[in-house]
Amino acid sequence: MPPRRRVPVAAGRSAVEVWRSQGEATPRVDLATAVRFTLEELSVVAPGRSVEVRVPPFGAVQCVTGTTHTRGTPPNVVETDAQTWLAVATGALTWDGAWESGTLRVSGHRADLTAYLPLA
Repeated sequence: MPPRRRVPVAAGRSAVEVWRSQGEATPRVDLATAVRFTLEELSVVAPGRSVEVRVPPFGAVQCVTGTTHTRGTPPNVVETDAQTWLAVATGALTWDGAWESGTLRVSGHRADLTAYLPLA
């Protein structure tokens, strides 16, 4: 069953475009919408529950097929800030570039999302 959409596709795409044009000056409501939309897109492209992607304070999603966890902190976690997440999700920054800069924190052997990013 596909994940339930909370952000309408048109609103999400619009928020991503606002972020692309305004960068760090993006209004918080558009930033939150863009992050939530791209997290939902990731869960569509890479369905599953073996990796948790966190972009505090805006959202988190579980994705990638494989073993799942039911309690506590999952073994495979990706965590980053909104600006880094959107840059990686849209292809403005590579996964390796974000990791090397220290703005992308990754734990677990399944937490490499390069096969799924950037999102179309």
